[in-house]
Amino acid sequence: MKANMLDLRNRMADILRAIDRNESVTILYRGREKAVLMPVGGAKPRLSIKEHKAFGMWKDREDMADPSDVVRSMRKGRAFAF
Repeated sequence: MKANMLDLRNRMADILRAIDRNESVTILYRGREKAVLMPVGGAKPRLSIKEHKAFGMWKDREDMADPSDVVRSMRKGRAFAF
């Protein structure tokens, strides 16, 4: 399928349907090919929060043993910090 800039604005639903049918869409700008939109080869499954690389990054820190104490100390006002 070929689509110009006006088609991108006015017929985006048709373009997305073509991509859903595994068709590539050639984008034209002033009659010349500028880009090709192609469907992604399968969606990647989302990671759970426990599988994220940042989860548990401070688990070995001794000063962070009790998270509620850490948060409470961070939320303390300046008057009580002395």
